[in-house]
Amino acid sequence: MKTFTGLSAFPLTPLADDKVDESAFSGLVRRLSSAGVDSITALGSTGSYMYLDRAERARVAQLAVANAAGVPVVIGVGAMRTSHVVEHIDDAAAAGADGVLLAPVGYQRLGESEVLDLYRTATEHSSLPVIVYDNPGTTHFAFSNDLYARIASLPGIASIKIPGVPDHAGRAKKHVDAIRSILPEHVGIGVSGDAFGAAGLVAGCDAWYTAVGGTIPGPMLDITRAVQAGDHHEALEISRRLEPLWSLFTEFGGSLRISAAIAEHFGLAAPGCLPLPIHGLSSKQRQVLIGVLNEVGLDETAGQQFTRDNS
Repeated sequence: MKTFTGLSAFPLTPLADDKVDESAFSGLVRRLSSAGVDSITALGSTGSYMYLDRAERARVAQLAVANAAGVPVVIGVGAMRTSHVVEHIDDAAAAGADGVLLAPVGYQRLGESEVLDLYRTATEHSSLPVIVYDNPGTTHFAFSNDLYARIASLPGIASIKIPGVPDHAGRAKKHVDAIRSILPEHVGIGVSGDAFGAAGLVAGCDAWYTAVGGTIPGPMLDITRAVQAGDHHEALEISRRLEPLWSLFTEFGGSLRISAAIAEHFGLAAPGCLPLPIHGLSSKQRQVLIGVLNEVGLDETAGQQFTRDNS
């Protein structure tokens, strides 16, 4: 049985005065729990995990579990050194997490044998389920299908978070089917890259690991539930209506800055909530974003419901 399915939302880890804003983070987690997401993944890339020290990350893990109201919590544990990964796994376990998310981050370029050893150490160290985090845009490491298969054979691997799928529906399904064919039955596939979420789920992915959905989960839940109900047309149509938002990801430097600006706009995080040296959106960019949010029918209530009659 696959452990992580449906919508997994990645909340920001907002900062205030260069410290974790515990109140804002807790509020984001409660918002996700109330919205009905299937799991909450704290300290992913949207959660700025690589910018936090061990104590900060351990505290965020505690807050995530404490505010999730029973929704399964996954904690990102990636680090430069394997010994630090192990420490973060221990902290996640101590907080009561339901699983961990592990990316092969590195300053030096890693080889496949080094990455395999990393996941072997993680799975041997703890019984917590491990989600493999394939995010070449931030880690600069690209997994091969052969490496997927080798890692998935390790005990404790629960899911593989893949980058976005091809645009064409047939090619997307072929891509997901090819990965599925080499994985054990219990290992799920999760799509990432919010613009590809609907297409990935329609192509057969078990989960959607969403960035902006960590702040405004409503439309991502609508898409996920539509696919689960077999209404692929509705899921793709909702995603199409959000295309003006998706297009800003590339134009404005990625989903992290977009997520932070949305959270700040709706009063869910204080201004300047990203860790320096990361800058948030400029004033001009924020005005464009606000216009897009209005255009696609998203407001501060979007955590619970998307304006489905928007066209």
